[in-house]
Amino acid sequence: MFLWLCTALLAIEPARFAANLRRPAALLPLLFVALALVGTLWTDDSWPVRLLGLSPVIKLAVIPLLIDRFERSGRGHWTLIAFVASCSLLMGLSWFDYLVSGLHIAPDKAPGVPVRNYIDQSQEFGLAVFALAPFVLIFIQQRRIAPAIACGTLLVGFLANMALVVVARTAFIFIPVLVVAFAFRFFSPRVRNIALVAALVVATLAVVGSPYLRYRVERTIHDYRLNESTDIATSYGERLFYWRSSIKSIEEAPLFGHGTGSTKQIFEREAAGKSGEWANLVRNPHNQTLYVAVQWGLLGVILLWLMWYYHLTLFLERTLVSWMGFIVVVQNIVSSLLNSHLFDFHEGWLYVLGVGVAGGTVLAKRRLDSSGESGG
Repeated sequence: MFLWLCTALLAIEPARFAANLRRPAALLPLLFVALALVGTLWTDDSWPVRLLGLSPVIKLAVIPLLIDRFERSGRGHWTLIAFVASCSLLMGLSWFDYLVSGLHIAPDKAPGVPVRNYIDQSQEFGLAVFALAPFVLIFIQQRRIAPAIACGTLLVGFLANMALVVVARTAFIFIPVLVVAFAFRFFSPRVRNIALVAALVVATLAVVGSPYLRYRVERTIHDYRLNESTDIATSYGERLFYWRSSIKSIEEAPLFGHGTGSTKQIFEREAAGKSGEWANLVRNPHNQTLYVAVQWGLLGVILLWLMWYYHLTLFLERTLVSWMGFIVVVQNIVSSLLNSHLFDFHEGWLYVLGVGVAGGTVLAKRRLDSSGESGG
């Protein structure tokens, strides 16, 4: 990324880049980074902690550079192809790791997770499914059977992997939302209703037919009941604890928060005197809005949601490229209800690259369309 930044900065046309910064989609990420930088001044902790809190935010500054670059390059589609290709290779490796007895590529991870973790893998596979889905429809309409079968096979492979091998529970939330969005974007009202009913039937059959999915659903229900009846730390209970602690700290500094990196000190204070998993030291309240509000208060929350809003409105046109950017933003917003995915390394970079590349490509198409109309 550093090498790319060097080449991108050298290729910038100052006047054009300044014009791009007048767009909220490019300006708001920079304002967010600026707030995080200024927020280091009122944090009641050491400078290493302040800089640690700054590091997840800095990557947002790359979005306007990506938008500027891909608005000029015309090569955004290659990024999509590379993403789907890499996800396909990872899916093949995941099946291989899961099915071949005696082979486990990463002993410290679950079977079927050869690299990183199952949450990152689910985020990628989920995006790949909805990136491929429009192409299946288009190839069928064009009666191009071979490409339709190829894309459909990959799509089914991703879904089957999440249903039978491994999936993050966050996918149970963002996949239904994206299914509804896909139906409204690509189907007429009559076909849309049929498609949604069919999707519900398929999801029900998947839960009934997949022991792994049933286990994940039953585990979620079990964690909820365990949290209600005992003091055992469950995933569900820990999230509620983080959220309550965050809300309490927000009440102490509602407008400008406690400063960049302050979540470390706040959650250490909450964990003091507790035992077992309740004493775990975390910096992340597992909710993006709360994560921002603790550090930068209402001002930070306004910037966060304005950025999401303008990035979403950038991708409302009914084109394939707009759809790619749209699913990246929607997935990040929805999954950030239960995690802080904008600030997580893997999911955060998926957002930055997805919005930057798709945004630049969309703006390039708009410019070409407007120049064509003026020329005509």
